[in-house]
Amino acid sequence: MERDIKHILSQMTLEEKASLCSGEDFWHLKGIERLGIPTIMVTDGPHGLRKQAEKSDHLGINKSVPATCFPTAAATGSSWDIELMHEIGEALAEECLQEDVAVILGPGANIKRSPLCGRNFEYISEDPYLTGEMAAAFIDGVQSRGVGTSLKHYAVNNQEKLRLVMDSVVDDRALREIYLTGFEKAVKQAQPWTVMCSYNKVQGTYASENKKLLTELLKDEWHHDGIVVTDWGACNDRVEGLKAGQELEMPSSGGDNDLRIVRAVKDGILDEEILNAAVGRILKLIFKSADARTPGFTYDAEAHHTLARKAAGQSAVLLKNEGLLPLDKSKKVALIGEFAVKPRYQGGGSSHINPIMMSCAYDEFKNRGIEFTYAQGYSLDSDGVDQSMIGEAVIAATQADVVVLFAGLPDIYESEGYDRGTIDMPQSHNQLISQVSKANPNIVVLLQNGAPVLMPWIHSVKAVIECYLGGQGCGSASGDILYGDVNPSGKLAETFPLALSDTPCYKWFPEGPLTVEYRESVYVGYRYYDTAGKNVLFPFGHGLSYTQFEYSDMRLSAASIQDSDELTVTATIKNTGKVSGAEIVQAYVRDTASTVFRPEKELKGFAKVYLDPGEQKQVLFKLDKRSFAYFNTAINDWHVESGDYTIMLGASSRDIRLSADVHVESTMPHAQIPDYANDTPSYYNIKGKDIGIPDKEFEALLGYPIPPKTRPADAPFDWNATLDDIKHTAIGQRLQQEFLKNMQESFSAADDVSLELIAQNMAAEMPLRSIATFSAGNLTLSKIEGLLIEINKDL
Repeated sequence: MERDIKHILSQMTLEEKASLCSGEDFWHLKGIERLGIPTIMVTDGPHGLRKQAEKSDHLGINKSVPATCFPTAAATGSSWDIELMHEIGEALAEECLQEDVAVILGPGANIKRSPLCGRNFEYISEDPYLTGEMAAAFIDGVQSRGVGTSLKHYAVNNQEKLRLVMDSVVDDRALREIYLTGFEKAVKQAQPWTVMCSYNKVQGTYASENKKLLTELLKDEWHHDGIVVTDWGACNDRVEGLKAGQELEMPSSGGDNDLRIVRAVKDGILDEEILNAAVGRILKLIFKSADARTPGFTYDAEAHHTLARKAAGQSAVLLKNEGLLPLDKSKKVALIGEFAVKPRYQGGGSSHINPIMMSCAYDEFKNRGIEFTYAQGYSLDSDGVDQSMIGEAVIAATQADVVVLFAGLPDIYESEGYDRGTIDMPQSHNQLISQVSKANPNIVVLLQNGAPVLMPWIHSVKAVIECYLGGQGCGSASGDILYGDVNPSGKLAETFPLALSDTPCYKWFPEGPLTVEYRESVYVGYRYYDTAGKNVLFPFGHGLSYTQFEYSDMRLSAASIQDSDELTVTATIKNTGKVSGAEIVQAYVRDTASTVFRPEKELKGFAKVYLDPGEQKQVLFKLDKRSFAYFNTAINDWHVESGDYTIMLGASSRDIRLSADVHVESTMPHAQIPDYANDTPSYYNIKGKDIGIPDKEFEALLGYPIPPKTRPADAPFDWNATLDDIKHTAIGQRLQQEFLKNMQESFSAADDVSLELIAQNMAAEMPLRSIATFSAGNLTLSKIEGLLIEINKDL
């Protein structure tokens, strides 16, 4: 139903307008009954609906209504399956419709800069092209059913440590080419109803009030027509946020920031037209959501569970297979590992779903009538190596024809709120695999984890399946893959390195307390490993199948084009094996003679092709200007240098099957080009090396001095000071103790073991301004300002 937004605005008081710019409570937007403006509800996602049935919180502490737990983005990103992401999005929308939820908070489009980021399980890929395509498909799926999404966390939020105050110091090229491209593609292709700004600063300014991000790029360049909502508690200066393009603060600030908006308008600090524009966008969202409500709607829980099982099967990646898989159903199995009974199927924090039903491998083997024995192997309650458990597992392995062993990362290893301290799996898992493999060489390891791990035992096992965090259908899906009902077709959306020290940001992750430097610039993931020629455990795009595929007949639509033209690339893919399967064909582009430093290759297209034995199909890719361009900071635009480019089609970034060259002529041949070769020579010299970037070169790349990493000792505290910053003061010590006590009491009844670590980190890293969000109204922003006056008296 059409509403006259301008007319409604004309009837609103200044106070009513300001009130709509923050939440009513933790999960609801305000309504105004006299004007027919309803309240609407938003909830966490993104791989399942987390609508809290009890007291509201942002970290998954209190129980939520039962919902389908789909695989996390680390898993579904590895499916490279646009249709699957759309289908999952539609299913999530149906669950939102049943629960009268207007917007689900997802998808997450942050780049996997380091395998140690604690929240990587919620993110799609280390590659921005893949991230953008998959995020857009998810958004399209959800919004096709009349439910909104919230693309997050915008932007450059790639570590959990000090995420509420950290300044991401990144150069403009890396910002545009790596960290914003996924968001840009998702916005342009799918128009999410909301975009969620992140907690951190970007290039010195909080994302919640960063005009470059929120207005110049998101609204003006990408033409986003929805609203910007803060991450919960991410608002810094509410008035500056409005000016920058932040429409909605969540959750409620208890009215404090509403009053600040009113006062700013009355004092002439804030133009009321800026407020009107923001409220107009919020009203558009509210009415769009209200019109999509479907009273009495119910979804089919069994069908959604079936979809969750299908998604887990299509997302799993067969990393290694020396002829062991698929398994013979007549073989006796030793099923080993507590994950076989208690699977790790999701991550910790705000996306923690209360699943409708749950499958596990143990039950799946029973249902299939497989002859097996079970040995626990390790305890999920402790990292310690238990030799008696390993001994039992070894005995079971010696008495079996084949070993199916589940291992990975327990819940406490990765979560929202903190980063991983190591890339290793627990020694209890590693030693179990090593000792069992000596007892029976016919071993397949199934990994349940949200990010890459090291595999010191890789040469001792015959098969490895990366299941990631596969949602509530993961147990059944493991049986589907092991016994060949599903031919694995997933491919890695991130690189698995051989050592943590090999990762390009190793020297600069995580950092703090004030800044994190992105000195590796555009060399993220395979862009670094392939350019430097680094050996890896498994490359980006890698994934095996139970069949084989042949690539042939690559053709380009032209041998020479202008950068304003579209280049069509085709090839034929044939299934040369004996079973049906799907191949993910990846299209990469390389600038053969660039004058600016560029990665050795970059993903610019992909296609997932399903083929029966002997069947062949043609794949087609359309490459445009952006497929060949880099971001030119001298002209503040995307630029293609004239020259030859190689188009490569491969099964992974390291398995290129076909290639052909095309000459591209620039339509901006005389564009100014930054003098990278003179100013930043280290970026041209990374072959066979770890990245080492001197201060002078990084400053040249940034275009400004490197900001200080630490706060001056004599500087007064502001409300972005963390609890750790002020703990040496009497007030600060008391605040930290009370905050930690409250967090621990709140978390004590929860079933998420990672919450204790979250509580400890929050009690150290929480800025004063954000305490109000988590204090249930006991500490307002005004009170915090008063406390700051007293704290600074102690300096």
